[in-house]
Amino acid sequence: MKRLLVVLCFISAFNSSAQSTDDTDKKEIQALLKAQRIAWSDNNIEEFMAGYWKSDSLKFYGSNGVTHGWENTLERYKKAYPTEDHTGKLNFKINAISKISDGAYYVMGEYHLKREVGNADGIFMIILKKIDDEWKIIADTSS
Repeated sequence: MKRLLVVLCFISAFNSSAQSTDDTDKKEIQALLKAQRIAWSDNNIEEFMAGYWKSDSLKFYGSNGVTHGWENTLERYKKAYPTEDHTGKLNFKINAISKISDGAYYVMGEYHLKREVGNADGIFMIILKKIDDEWKIIADTSS
């Protein structure tokens, strides 16, 4: 009976720890998305891009196909959103933050841009990985 209690306590502690880690991960991911939203709304695309993995392996899937690499993704954003009238004010509606494995999540949601050149709305799914103790977007698909 004592062994059973010890095992149950251990399992309970492990589950609580895992849940706590998942909650922390999700809060950190939400903080990253908030920082991106603020940077975008301040027309600071470079700061917005700080949330992305600075690697040639980054992938962005958009309406014009796949963009490979951080630098190419930055240039894509700068070309598509050349002025503050184009970036506007960004809001997200997060529909799901789901764990893929330890150190990896996907986020599904909606974006809403309120801007002078016409509002824009769409959906996205991003994959994040913890790299050097920071959450980074390693793949993004938006439409």
